[in-house]
Amino acid sequence: MGEQVASRILDYVGDDADDAAVAGRSRVPAYSTPVFVPAHPRYPDEGPPKIAFELLRHPAGPAVPVAFTSLQKLVDALGPAQPWMASSIGPFVEAMREANLPKVHLDPVIATGHRNWQLEGVETYARELSS
Repeated sequence: MGEQVASRILDYVGDDADDAAVAGRSRVPAYSTPVFVPAHPRYPDEGPPKIAFELLRHPAGPAVPVAFTSLQKLVDALGPAQPWMASSIGPFVEAMREANLPKVHLDPVIATGHRNWQLEGVETYARELSS
C-alpha cells in the first residue's frame, strides 16, 4: 500500500493559524471550509478568461494572499465594491503555495480606510471589458 495522502494546509496558512494549531487546532479551518477571496476576472487578448487573485501589502514584508471566512468579513475589511470569489480554503492555499507566494493570511486585520476597489473603479473596469 502507498503512503496516506494528507493535506499540508498547516504548512501554508499564516501565523494566526499556526498559533491556533499549537492551541489544539481550534482555529484552523477544515480543508473544504468556504472562504471569500479578493479576486477579479482578467480577459487576456488570447485564451480563456482568468481569475486574478489580489494580494494585500503586509507591513512586515511582501504582499500576501488573503482569505476571509465570511463575506461580511471581506466587505468589512475591503469595502462593498471589492470583487471576490468563493473557494475552499485547501485548494486556494495550495494554489498560492504553487505560485510561490507567502502564506495565506486568514481574516486579516486591515487598516481603517484601506480599500482596494471603489464603486467608480468597478464601473470603469466593467466599461473597459465591454468595449
